[in-house]
Amino acid sequence: MTIKIINKSAHPLPNYETLASAGMDLRANLLESIVLQPMERTIVKTGLFLELPLGFEAQVRPRSGLAAKKGITVLNAPGTIDADYRGEVGVILINLSSEAFTIENGERIAQLVIAKHERAEWQLVEELSNTSRGAGGFGSTGVK
Repeated sequence: MTIKIINKSAHPLPNYETLASAGMDLRANLLESIVLQPMERTIVKTGLFLELPLGFEAQVRPRSGLAAKKGITVLNAPGTIDADYRGEVGVILINLSSEAFTIENGERIAQLVIAKHERAEWQLVEELSNTSRGAGGFGSTGVK
């Protein structure tokens, strides 16, 4: 699949690091560093603009290393970029650590996963079919 992209940053296009990678790293496109204080959030621009085909979305997800080592994650994970959006890709980052974190220009801040999706149609009914689980909610399957 080919996706049209405009890159207004000085950074390379997102790419798959290995043959089996599902996500591509997104980089911060900054004129100056951003200091993200504990429990503070900000939108970090990437300089990228996408034209996704209908039936696809781009999911913005946290980078596991940044989350595990620094407590930085994507607030609305996964964030969704719809096929009809043409604005700049931004990433909502939050600092869940107890220390300030500095975001530098070009830093890898999130992952981008391209995913196919379906459009559902509702069928209004009076009852649903029975299952062994039924209406059992959180923790009801007995898996610990």
